[in-house]
Amino acid sequence: MKKTKNRIISWLPVILWMLIIFLFSSQPASDSDGFSRGFTSILIDIIGRILPIDVVTSTGADVIAKYNHIVRKLAHFTVYLILSILVANALENNKKFNYKIFLYSLLICVFYAISDEFHQLFVSGRGCQIKDVLIDSIGSFMGLVIYSVIKNLYKKINNY
Repeated sequence: MKKTKNRIISWLPVILWMLIIFLFSSQPASDSDGFSRGFTSILIDIIGRILPIDVVTSTGADVIAKYNHIVRKLAHFTVYLILSILVANALENNKKFNYKIFLYSLLICVFYAISDEFHQLFVSGRGCQIKDVLIDSIGSFMGLVIYSVIKNLYKKINNY
């Protein structure tokens, strides 16, 4: 009973994270762009306080426009990196992390990325982009690499 409960609980963060992805993907293009431009503006302001930004453009709006696309693609990468770690953790629950869990986690994330892009076909101003699926997949792969490295380090530390 306790194992079953732990397995169910380990999938809750996955489901919640997938729901967050779905909600962001459900935003019309204008809302999504407005949100990301606002986030990009905040990010540029924070980075500008830490590091001098050599800006060739003349206005803040130009700077935001210049970096907004990069921030959006990094968001894709990061969101799926986190998803893959959550999925691997849920699949691993009480099992040893191995290549099958790595592969199944990657497949779940890639299929979710594909379904997410397909879903965007039905959202105002949005579309399905193979490039985004590739970025999501690379993020998922890197999340799993990070997860496996941390697992191996943890195992080595606890065995000595």
